[in-house]
Amino acid sequence: MIRLAKEKDIQAILEITKACAISMISQGIYQWNEQYPNLPAFQKDIERNELYVLEKDAIICGCVVVSTLMDSEYKPVQWLTKNENNMYIHRLAIHPNMQGKGYAQQLMDFAEQFAIENNYTSIRLDTFSKNKRNQKFYELRGYKRLGDIYFPNQSEFPFYCYELVL
Repeated sequence: MIRLAKEKDIQAILEITKACAISMISQGIYQWNEQYPNLPAFQKDIERNELYVLEKDAIICGCVVVSTLMDSEYKPVQWLTKNENNMYIHRLAIHPNMQGKGYAQQLMDFAEQFAIENNYTSIRLDTFSKNKRNQKFYELRGYKRLGDIYFPNQSEFPFYCYELVL
């Protein structure tokens, strides 16, 4: 079941994203760290009704943010569509113990269907340049790689921006 996250879910979400960060770092992927994702980000996501969780047998095993806010880092990117009526995906995470079961696909299916039903022009997101698995995941879903952005608090390496025109 996918549902809007509640304040009481934040601890479970932080445990998932921390486990993901540890798993990625162990593979040499420095996409997330102790600074990101963080409690204030998830609290804002909940306040804006943009954070969703995936539950299996009453246990939260993943999350995704579905937002209409464009981060300032995205402004220089040459997007395929105008900077209006776009949806942004952030902080997609599945607990490492639950990966490989299609749960990330379910969250992306949900987000894409949400965008279609609400008449968004496109879906935009970014993923770390060293995370080949994520790049393949998005490219197989039809997302086009466009430009690079940087998050210096996370890595010296770029993050690749992707867009799916609906």
